[in-house]
Order: sequence, then C-alpha cells, then structure tokens
Amino acid sequence: MYTILLVVLILMLIGSLPTWPHSSKWGYGPSGGLGTILLIVIVLYLLGVIPR
Repeated sequence: MYTILLVVLILMLIGSLPTWPHSSKWGYGPSGGLGTILLIVIVLYLLGVIPR
C-alpha cells in the first residue's frame, strides 16, 4: 500500500513540473495542488488515520 502511494505521489510530482512547452503558463496551480494533497497525507499519517 505504501509503495503504491509513494509511486503515485512521485508521478504526480513529475507531472506537475512545468517543463513542457504546453504547461509553461500554468503557474503554481499544479504544484500547489500537489503540495496540498501531500500535506493532507502527511497530517493523516501523523494522526494515525493512515496505519503505519
């Protein structure tokens, strides 16, 4: 389960980087959204909602 979650987060990180020409004008939207999701996952993990 953790491996799948880690792979999904890494793929989302790579996908949110504005390195391709069509995504150069996206600004901070994708990476900000990914940061929010990552923050929620970390908080849920620390609270024990996501089992260790």
